[in-house]
Amino acid sequence: MRSIGSPRLKAATLATMLVAVLVNFGCETVTQQPRATGRDGEITVVIDSVNWAGDVGDAIRETLGGYIETLPAPESMFDLIRQDLTPQRFNRLKALKNVVFVAPLNDSTAESRFLRNAFSEEALSAIRENDGGVVLRDDPWRRMQKVYYVAADTPDDLAATIRESGPSMVRVFNEITRERTEIEMFSRGRQFEIEEQLMEKHGFAVNVQHDYVVAADTMEFVWLRRILSSDTWRSMFVHYVERGNPALLSQEWIIAHRDSLAKQYMQGNVGGWVQTDVRRPLTYEQIEIDGRFVVETRGLWQMVGPDQQGNTVQYGMGGPFVNYAIYDEESSRIYMLDGMVFAPGYSKRDFLRQLEVISHTFRTQNDTANENDVVASADLPTETSGS
Repeated sequence: MRSIGSPRLKAATLATMLVAVLVNFGCETVTQQPRATGRDGEITVVIDSVNWAGDVGDAIRETLGGYIETLPAPESMFDLIRQDLTPQRFNRLKALKNVVFVAPLNDSTAESRFLRNAFSEEALSAIRENDGGVVLRDDPWRRMQKVYYVAADTPDDLAATIRESGPSMVRVFNEITRERTEIEMFSRGRQFEIEEQLMEKHGFAVNVQHDYVVAADTMEFVWLRRILSSDTWRSMFVHYVERGNPALLSQEWIIAHRDSLAKQYMQGNVGGWVQTDVRRPLTYEQIEIDGRFVVETRGLWQMVGPDQQGNTVQYGMGGPFVNYAIYDEESSRIYMLDGMVFAPGYSKRDFLRQLEVISHTFRTQNDTANENDVVASADLPTETSGS
């Protein structure tokens, strides 16, 4: 294990390394700093050109810049921008949202010198003993900023460290990107009235962007749409099953249930309906959102319908989707949140990320009640001695 968080390292060594980073390149007062700048889907990689062209660069491109298999056309998880480290460029780098400093410690490049100076001698020894290390800094120079230091003694160890720690780095960048995207999405306003209606009628709500409309609202199914033009839209439906059994949340049930709902409620203008495209890869991941068990499914949807002979054929429309099957223990409900994108000729990655953001704002009546209880208890007067 090459991550600084490896169980092979003693806790004292880990603390030393983190303190070393913060002491040698001390953080400015974050509350007084402006928000970090740059594109959300972009990571600036500070690395010399030789290592970028070799195995170290390959490891970065495979992990941080790996392709998303569940989009119609290849798109990377993040766009990677390589930069050399120069005194003139350093101040610009300090303003960016996502930055990764990468270098082998035994080199003579400016990037290597920077990382050697960032760590104490004890930390450098631990990195070498562990064949590499990764340290995350939150908001070192700007608010809403993520900066990684990735170091190893040799390029080979550095590439191995990146391949091992890359997935966890991607998760961190995805989480902060969702946070920033949420702020940007709702900066132009939210439709609180719709959210309140959802909570009153169905016992759940999600944040509703200013230009979404309610396309359908039945007993256990709500469909929200954002139609930007005749050939570009985004949509999300929320469905729930009363007295749900979490054992239902298999891959087979999720796809079958999704397709059943789409065929019933999401039909096209020419008689077709939405269906999961099982010819392309689907991904399934068990995650946790706000303490709830969730199965996240990603893939492609297509519009299908009958031909003159009554056979089901593809109608030519399609795009990516992200689906969250959630078991809510307090209400004994299974919720299904499903976001779809239709945007021919456009990049789909960031559109789909916006639907992720909406899904992550999901809350129930119980959540609201619990939050109110916490606020109320915090406002209670405390007893003092002698009262």
